Parts: sequence; C-alpha cells; structure tokens
Amino acid sequence: FKQAWEFVRDEVAAGGDILFVGTKKQAQDIIEEEAQRCGAFYINQRWLGGLLTNFQTVRKSIEKLKRLERMEAEGAFEILPKKEVVKIKKQKEKLERFLKGIKEMEKMPDVIYVVDTVREELAVKEAKKLGIPVVAIADSNCDPDLIDYPIPGNDDAIKAIKLITSKIADAVVEGRSLREKEVGAVEVEDVEAELMKKAKEEGVAEVGPAVESGVNGANNPDKEKALEENIDKQVEENLPEEIEEAKEELK
Repeated sequence: FKQAWEFVRDEVAAGGDILFVGTKKQAQDIIEEEAQRCGAFYINQRWLGGLLTNFQTVRKSIEKLKRLERMEAEGAFEILPKKEVVKIKKQKEKLERFLKGIKEMEKMPDVIYVVDTVREELAVKEAKKLGIPVVAIADSNCDPDLIDYPIPGNDDAIKAIKLITSKIADAVVEGRSLREKEVGAVEVEDVEAELMKKAKEEGVAEVGPAVESGVNGANNPDKEKALEENIDKQVEENLPEEIEEAKEELK
C-alpha cells in the first residue's frame, strides 16, 4: 500500500491528474465524495466505452453538456416549446449523470485508481493500452498483472473501499500541497532574482556618470573596485527587507 500511496502523491506533486473509477453500488458514493474532497476527477456511474481511447469524442459530449447548462442558466429554455424543453432536460440529466465527474478534465489522466478491476475491466484495458498506470484494490478474484500498483483488499466491503479510497485521496491532497509549495518557492526565487537585478541596476545607474567621467577618481582601478564593493554592500543590505515584503505578498 505504501508504494501505491507514494506513487499517487508523487505523480500529483509533479503536476499529474488522477481519475477515480468505481461504478458498483458499494463504491459510487465513496468515489464521488473522496474524489471531490481531494479535487480529483471521477467516474461513479457506467464507464463509457472509449472514454480514454477515444477521449476527443467524449470531450464533444462534455462540451454539449456545458452548452446545455449555459442555455438553462441564460434562460434559453423559457422561450422554447415545453415539449422541447422536457426533451433537452432529459438529455442534459443523462449527460450530467455520466460526465459530471470529468466535466473539467481537459486531457487524459496520468493515473487511474480503480475499485473492482473485474467490473471495471474496460477501464483497465483502455488505461493499459494507453500506458496509463493503474492503482487498484486487488481482491482475490482479480488479475494482479493488470494492476501497476495493487492494494490488497476486499472490493466488495464498504468499509474496505472507504478506508483505501480515503487514503488514496489523502495522497492526492498531499501531492497537491507539495506542488503548491514548490510553485510558491519558485515564485519567491524569481522575485528575489528580479529584486537583486533591479537593485544592482539602480546602484550602477547612480554611479554610472562618476565612472564614465572619472569624477572622484572613478577611473582609478583601486577606487573603482572599492566603489563596486560599496554598491554590492548596499544592495545586499537593502534586499532582505524588499524580499520579505515580496514573500508576504505571495502568501
């Protein structure tokens, strides 16, 4: 289990997306709840054939769902015939039922987590065909060779499904936290570098005329070196305060 947990955490920390899959009755609510908690995509109703291998076609259905949602929000249904509205709403509800968990999924996932690989055989096969790693509960009746990161457990027991799925969701949360910290650190480093560059440029600009004209002996190598050292010293003394202010703004 530790290996699977760390793999999910590291994939998410590196910017990857994970898709939770579990359509059996015992797993549906758990999959939706835990995926939403950690911000993952999910399928908890019927797996649509070709969801991964024919993702662009699925994206068209998602765009259709979004279009119908916009129409309803903008009041377009109010000017249509009643029978037409009933028909459109049924279509929208059907799309919502099967696609709501992947409505914002712009690209194929980098990992899929599966409850019951026997029931979700099609999902596993599509993932394997595309080289997408599979993390799954490995019950006694499944083929472990199809699972990249098996987690021994009973995929029929609600408590086991809840426990394992919640831990995988925790790994996603941890991965997102690590990713945000890394992005924040990079932003701070960029700010520090920019401040250093700006401060040095301003320092050089102030003494530039003196260096160019030889005022105060600026053309003297020893005095010029001393002047440069003085500039660097002032820059270093002033930077910490500016950097700390920038860090506070990033928080």
